[in-house]
Amino acid sequence: MRRASLALAIMLAAMAQAHAEAERMSNPIAVFAGLDKITGVTTTFEIPIGEERRFGALIVKPNACFTRPVTAEPKTTSFVEVDQVEVEKTRKRIFSGWMFAESPGLNAVEHAIYDVWLTGCRDPNAPPPVVEVLPDLNALQEQISQDEEVAD
Repeated sequence: MRRASLALAIMLAAMAQAHAEAERMSNPIAVFAGLDKITGVTTTFEIPIGEERRFGALIVKPNACFTRPVTAEPKTTSFVEVDQVEVEKTRKRIFSGWMFAESPGLNAVEHAIYDVWLTGCRDPNAPPPVVEVLPDLNALQEQISQDEEVAD
């Protein structure tokens, strides 16, 4: 019986830790893909948060880029502003809102010539993510059953 209680405590601790890790993490770099519909060329480009990059006639500026663990939804989001450069070198805001990397069609910029969508966020200084391996619950249950049989 003690082992069953211990197994339950381990499972509850793992679930509590997974919930605590579901907090979003801010990243200093947003990663985008852009499609030039005239040439058919897709380009991947990175933009530091708060900076602007030009993609064709568009200027893309991410203001935030957040990631969450694989168990949380949405996993990767960025608040982005996109301006179109007009003939007179003026800007016209054509997009301001959240982009979701896991659902690129949801809030991608669809321009007559260019499409832009978020593909990810990254922090070049962050250590690689720790992958936690949870115990195999079936094997744990089997071990508890065997231990209980031996105890009887």
